[in-house]
Amino acid sequence: MTLVAHPVRLRIVHAMHGDRVLSTADLCARLPDVSKAMVYRHVDLLATGGILEVAEERRVRGAVERHYRLRRDRAVIDGAAAAALSTEDHRGAFATALAVLAAEFGAYLDREHVDPAEDLVGYRQHAVWLSRDELTALILDLRAAILPRLANEPAPGRARYLLSPILFPTEDD
Repeated sequence: MTLVAHPVRLRIVHAMHGDRVLSTADLCARLPDVSKAMVYRHVDLLATGGILEVAEERRVRGAVERHYRLRRDRAVIDGAAAAALSTEDHRGAFATALAVLAAEFGAYLDREHVDPAEDLVGYRQHAVWLSRDELTALILDLRAAILPRLANEPAPGRARYLLSPILFPTEDD
């Protein structure tokens, strides 16, 4: 948990999703607001911690360039792992997730020729009243809508979007 609970490392994990194989230089290009030294340091930490694995190595001008792949099974905190987190662990993980979301949105807005309306950018909150059964059904419906799209490969006409569902109760029963 603590390994991915850092804004830069979580952004690297996001960049690696979709079975991408990227070098550290590729990641630096995708995170232009983060120093190269910081990207290299955090890639090393993620690789040492088993979140990233070396997919291939190439010789480039006499140096070895590593290309990494995300180990998705190690980059997710859910189920029993999430249940084992303390309240403070959850608070920290959520703060990190929000910081990453803000950084990713800022990087989007900093691009040339950005057009949120054309890109169908959205951020909304909906308050819904749900029983436990209705909540479970909603979660299953969302998973059914999202999971098949996670397998989409890059292709002409496709843009990569960051989808961040956040769900928590706002009041006690």
